[in-house]
Amino acid sequence: MLNQIHHTAIICSDYTRSKAFYTDILGLEIIRETYRKERQSYKLDLALHGRYIIELFSFPTPPPRLSRPEATGLRHLAFEVDDLKKSIELLKKNEVLAEPIRIDEMTNKAFTFIFDPDNLPIELYEK
Repeated sequence: MLNQIHHTAIICSDYTRSKAFYTDILGLEIIRETYRKERQSYKLDLALHGRYIIELFSFPTPPPRLSRPEATGLRHLAFEVDDLKKSIELLKKNEVLAEPIRIDEMTNKAFTFIFDPDNLPIELYEK
């Protein structure tokens, strides 16, 4: 029935700041940016290596996301990286801090978490 994940939708509190984070810092490509006047909302379609993966939305006053303690629902986004330590250093230059590196006890792969401007957890998982 299902083929693949089509995209993930994210609602941000500060569109300009989140747009910069996902494009300038993480390097996602803009496919399309639309302002929906009737909703006072932006919709930004983002791709990774040409593949559509994220819809970034803004709304006038969205409630804050509960990240801690962890709550029911979507837990985090995860991106594969070739070199975790190098990725962490590049992010640090953009003032994005990572948690200490951990090892997945099931796969023996290294991973860490960073957070977007609205505190959405993003996992970086070494290839």
